[in-house]
Amino acid sequence: MAKSSRPDRKRDNRRDRKKEFSEYEEATLSIDRVTRVVKGGRRLRFRAVVVVGNKKGKVGLGTGKATEVQAAVQKATRSAKGAMMIVSMKGDTIPHEVNVKFKAARLRLMPATKGTGIIAGGPLRVILDLAGVKDILAKRFGTGNKLVNAQAAKYALTKLRRVKGTQPLVAEAAKPVSPVAGHPEQNLPIKQVVMSEEDKKQMEKGL
Repeated sequence: MAKSSRPDRKRDNRRDRKKEFSEYEEATLSIDRVTRVVKGGRRLRFRAVVVVGNKKGKVGLGTGKATEVQAAVQKATRSAKGAMMIVSMKGDTIPHEVNVKFKAARLRLMPATKGTGIIAGGPLRVILDLAGVKDILAKRFGTGNKLVNAQAAKYALTKLRRVKGTQPLVAEAAKPVSPVAGHPEQNLPIKQVVMSEEDKKQMEKGL
């Protein structure tokens, strides 16, 4: 076998190359066999549902179809990374309660105190974990389809509003409105009006 004139193309060098470190973690929710009826018969493929997140407030959900499982997972991973979203959080929990309905799934997410953990199950737990939520109470109603529940969980996270600081419990007193500079009625002298005796008599007759 002839030796290569380019040592950088040797097999050993390719094996020694280190893979680039990725801050995102991946989790495969489901791999299902799906069929499509065409003119010549049925076409069999695999559908993969993958969740990608960095556990610091960013998470994404993607699906992919292919004739092989590995190719379907790779497609779903690329789709999830391209559909990343930022989750609004308040510490290690969510800022407020959320109730959503998506297709046949209904979800309820409630904030929890520190140390509670993730009280949820199924795809919802995986998505919350990869998003970085550590304390939350969640309940699922309706269908048990993993893809629909995952989509409902992502939809619920988009409904979270970002809370900036704490609002005062007692509203501040309204400040008096200052007169507009240059107004014609500004700084006019105040005159005291005294009712005459004739006006008092006419008022009494009128009463």
